[in-house]
This record gives sequence, structure tokens and C-alpha cells, in this order.
Amino acid sequence: MSNIAILEVDGKRYEFPMLKGSENEITIDINNLRSVTGGITTLDPGFKNTSSCESAITFLDGEKGILRYRGYSIEELAEKSDFLEVAYLLIFGELPTKVQKADFTKEIKKNNIVDEDIKKILDGFPRSAHPMGVLSALTSALTAFNPKSVNVESEKDMFKAVCKILGKFPVLVAWTYKKEEGLPLAYGDNSLGYVENIIKMMFERPNEKFVMNPVVVKALDKLLILHADHEQNCSTSTVRVVGSSQTGLFASLSAGISALWGPLHGGANQAVIEMLEAIKEDGGDYQKYIAKAKDKDDPFRLMGFGHRVYKNFDPRANIIKEAAEEVLNDLGIDDPVLDIARGLAKEALSDEYFKSRNLYPNVDFYSGIIYRALGIPVPMFTVMFALGRLPGWIAQWKEMRLRKEPISRPRQLYTGAPLRAFVEEAER
Repeated sequence: MSNIAILEVDGKRYEFPMLKGSENEITIDINNLRSVTGGITTLDPGFKNTSSCESAITFLDGEKGILRYRGYSIEELAEKSDFLEVAYLLIFGELPTKVQKADFTKEIKKNNIVDEDIKKILDGFPRSAHPMGVLSALTSALTAFNPKSVNVESEKDMFKAVCKILGKFPVLVAWTYKKEEGLPLAYGDNSLGYVENIIKMMFERPNEKFVMNPVVVKALDKLLILHADHEQNCSTSTVRVVGSSQTGLFASLSAGISALWGPLHGGANQAVIEMLEAIKEDGGDYQKYIAKAKDKDDPFRLMGFGHRVYKNFDPRANIIKEAAEEVLNDLGIDDPVLDIARGLAKEALSDEYFKSRNLYPNVDFYSGIIYRALGIPVPMFTVMFALGRLPGWIAQWKEMRLRKEPISRPRQLYTGAPLRAFVEEAER
């Protein structure tokens, strides 16, 4: 293969270098396209064909159903690692040693108290406020209580900043949930692990003894690992774009939360439950909706099946499907909505129509099932997604800043009115 790409415009030829990634993916470097061609740009709505950066964090091959963090397969990490270990891997580049993990955990626990004035900000929201709006605002507010900018060139400063946000963010998540439920705010217990503390802060009630369920802990830990990073998706790209203007870490993360909020991104698992609820209200006949999904003249689409990036199968779904079954079996929940979900998944996995089109249940389908089984309200689903995605956002922000990437400034193809004379008011 040639190491250059040739563009010919009006008889003029331009050469651009072709780059190869570590997994042999190919890209054309058009960094100087405008300067050498006298102003020509490319048009790529949604950036589906554009590599916005070089990154050493996550590799994703949608055609083959591959997801790797720093070279480690998602299957192996989900089986052998835990969320904090994966967070360290994503942010600092390598799996931690025993000492490094102990220091990491200790520093996070030192930072799992938030300023009491944060409660005043939380009190200002009505209970009807969407949890993602609340979480975004609280995360941004951390900047006010931590005004000193992070020196990304200093390993010590960066380590402390990472541990600070990893310590405080679960508190904000738990408090956002407690606000939604009208329950008193509480902190965790430093004798517990990271995921155990999240569960305790969210589900402990002041008038009853809290019992930790290891099946739930295991399932949530896997979910957080599976959501930890996913290459240059909408929210991750947002964090990098906002951070490219040298915006601070907390404010950049807040922007990522807002980007994740949308139903086409982090809200997908919420859409799954809403679809299942609608099927239940219509009598619960999921076979009817399987037929509707097959009918090309019917606008109905099954939510949580297939994936924009994965053209074969979502490797995360294979992992979390087992965890979902363990949770449902352990909790013994009698829920017709979850029965419909099981029925839909079973049909889709065996039906040639879905198999031939690679329309398999994805991670959003199974994560929605788990969150519902745990009693988490539907509006909180995306908040849980943000909790898992936090390490990936931090890693991407850190990488972008260390590489001194230029401020993001896309171009456009202007299609408005050409130059015209101003029309006086009396003549309009």
C-alpha cells in the first residue's frame, strides 16, 4: 500500500500522508489541507469518517466486536479486574501494582467528603429536576470549591486531582439519587470497597440495617468496567473539545455529563425500559412487537438491539447478560416488564431475521434490566452510566492536555445568503 493519498482538484494534485495505527487501522492526515489547497475543507457531518485525535487509551473494532482498554481485552478485564483497577489503567496507562493500588484507594478515600455548601446547591433543585441536570451542575460546582487549576505536567498534582474527583463523584451520584427519592443525604464507610460504598450510599435507609448483596456488587462492578471508556463517542469528544480550550477538569467533566444526557447516547438504557413499559401497557405480547420490528412498513424499532458502532455484536453485552441473569435470579423479582425483556432477548438471539442483521441485545439492554431490578428510577440510569464513564473522561482529558492538542475549531460549509446590501427599515 502507498504511504500517501492523492487528491486531485481542478487538475492540481495534492499529496497527504497516510498513517497506520497500532492495530493497522489506516487514516489520511489532512492536517494541512486548507493551507496547501487554498481553503478547501472536507464535509463530514457527525465526524463519522474523521479521526479527531490520536489516542492510546481505547481500541474499538465495530466490525469484529472488539473492545480493549490499553491493549487489554474487555472480556479479560471484566473477569479478572475490578473497577478501580480499570480506572487506574485507563488514566495512568498500566495496571497498578499492589502498592500503587493501595495508595490509589487510600487517596480516593481521603477525598470522599464534599464541601457542606454543596448541599445548599442541591437544596436549590426541586425534586422534579432531572438527575443528569443536577449531577452536571454539582460537578461543575466542584470547580468553585477547588479553584486551583490542575498542573497536568505534574504527576503528583494530576494524581491528587484524579483521586479527588473519583472520591467525590460517587457522593454526588448518591446524593442526586437521594434527592430524587426524597431521602436524607449520607456518606459511605471507608471500611468498604469503592463499589460497595456506592451501593451503601444509594440504598441504605436510616431506619433499617443495610445488608450488602455480593451478587449486586459483582454486577455493578462489571457494569462500571464495561462503561468506563468507549473511544471517541459524543460525551468523550465533548470532554476533549471543551478541555482543548484549557478548561479545567471538573468543568470539562460537567460538559461530558451534559453530552451523555441525550437519549441517543447515555439515555439509551432508559429508552429500553420505556419501550418495555409500553409493551406491558399494550398487554405484554412481545411477540407482537417482534413482528412489528420485522415489518419494514412499521416505524417501530426495538430499543437496545444492535449498535451504531458494533456491526457484529456488542462484546460488552455478552459479559453483562450473565450478570443480569444472576441479579434477577438472586433477587427473585416478579416483574412483568423484566419478563418481557427476557422474552425479547431470547427471541432475538434465536430468530434468523435478527441474527442475519446482527441485531443482538446490546449493553444498554442488559444494563437497563439490572438497574430496574435494583430499584433504580429510570431517570437515574444515565447517572449510573456517567459514574462508569468517569475514568475514561478523565483519561481522555489528561491525554489531550499532555499532548498539547490545539483548541478544537471545526470548519463549516456556509450555505447562507451571499453578500447583500442593508435594507433600510422603511423599505422592508
